[in-house]
Amino acid sequence: MANKFTHLDASDNPSMVDVSDKKVTARTAHARSIVVVSEEVLTFFEGKDIQTKKGPVFQTAILAGVMAAKKTSDLIPLCHPLGLDSCKVDIVLNENREVQIDCIAKITSKTGVEMEALTGASVAALTIYDMCKAFSHDIVIKETKLIKKTGGKSDYQSA
Repeated sequence: MANKFTHLDASDNPSMVDVSDKKVTARTAHARSIVVVSEEVLTFFEGKDIQTKKGPVFQTAILAGVMAAKKTSDLIPLCHPLGLDSCKVDIVLNENREVQIDCIAKITSKTGVEMEALTGASVAALTIYDMCKAFSHDIVIKETKLIKKTGGKSDYQSA
């Protein structure tokens, strides 16, 4: 049976995927992280952000998410270094009073941007944890998942 792991070569050694024969296409990935914070933390929610002595939590997390997406290949072994065309991070308090982080990354390239979007959403979630832990450690990063990807061989939409 042939090896199905794309990051292993014929000898089962780690290897960056060779994308030299792939077509350049417009590619987009949308990832989401959900952070559950305690009511104690939510008492600091004003307007559209949580205010702390360190500064506005969501605004800081947005910057951290974009910066992380740009550095994904430095963090995840075997990821191709990419020059993103766009990376947008949105953070809101959703209808369940959870912090919802959406990261959408775009590129025109031979390889996708799923890892960049997932990294952006994850680091934004970690930044929220870091900035709010002085109020309460009752914080859970509940999930991080790929919502949608387009371009390349196939598109994907989560159920």
